[in-house]
Amino acid sequence: MVAIGYALCCQSHAPNDLVRCARLAEEAGFTFAFLADHLHPWSEEQENAPFLWSIIGGIAQVTQRLRLSTAMTCPAKYAHPVMLAQAAATAAAMMPGRFTLGLGVAEHLGEHLLGPSWPFPAVQPEVLEETVQVIRLLWRGGVQNHWGRYYSIENLCVYTPSAEPPGILIAGNGLCIAEIAGRLGDGFIGSTPDTKLVQRFEEAGGKGKPRYGKMTICWTANAAEARRAAHRWWLSTALRTLSIELPLPAYFVKAIARVSEDDLARAMVCSADASQHIAAIKEFAAAGYDHICVHQVGPDQEGFIRFYQQEVLPALQTRRPQDDQRRTRRRSFRKCS
Repeated sequence: MVAIGYALCCQSHAPNDLVRCARLAEEAGFTFAFLADHLHPWSEEQENAPFLWSIIGGIAQVTQRLRLSTAMTCPAKYAHPVMLAQAAATAAAMMPGRFTLGLGVAEHLGEHLLGPSWPFPAVQPEVLEETVQVIRLLWRGGVQNHWGRYYSIENLCVYTPSAEPPGILIAGNGLCIAEIAGRLGDGFIGSTPDTKLVQRFEEAGGKGKPRYGKMTICWTANAAEARRAAHRWWLSTALRTLSIELPLPAYFVKAIARVSEDDLARAMVCSADASQHIAAIKEFAAAGYDHICVHQVGPDQEGFIRFYQQEVLPALQTRRPQDDQRRTRRRSFRKCS
């Protein structure tokens, strides 16, 4: 039995719509949600990229059971670990036991904010590892210092902790990231049903920790409409690894010029047939994922939520929120002094 989550896509929706959809997802029976963290959308068509940490405050006020994770925040050139440590501690204080910080190496498009250049792929895992170290150091409480290869902090303290520090999920589709997730993370996020990733995660220390699969689909009233909507709103699915290095939405316009509806239909479920959605979820489950988050492409989020509530979630006998407790290391904060 797997837990089914709902993906809140900041690139496609305005802030208040995301908050409303989080409440609807909880009411429909989704046990957790991912909230995307990007500076830019994939294309100008999507039109949105609101600030994630403000939205979390809204979600905290309109939900009671829904567990929430960033999926995912990139520390390399978008957010300093100190800011992430403070922001995540605040979010966890507002959502006791319901918030998790998701980290990853991300893409050039949405994260090239800090510094003059986007780090080489070989460097990104090193930055990610040090980020986790700095965040966990600050979550210990008290005044902390760190002098590392990529980050240095001096006499800093997180003054508003949560009762228990949140878990950290590590996201990525490479074996290197899966290994880091197993060794340093409290869970793993992958977007492909690849058994090798889950195996590497478990071999590196992730056995018994949660494994999250994120799948992208497009539901509308019929398959033809779904294919058209996917082609309009989410062509990045067909670009695979190329999407990681493109720095601007305008570059995507050129890169996706030859992507057809058939290309997308081969890369994702575009259907109103519940059996196809269930089969895709079971494929992730067979690869070893015990949590599966579904990203609905396009503007009709309410219709998708109703569809899953009525036809998909009952067929899967998903976990109830109270059964979906995060298996994280227990830590406690010390006060700053």
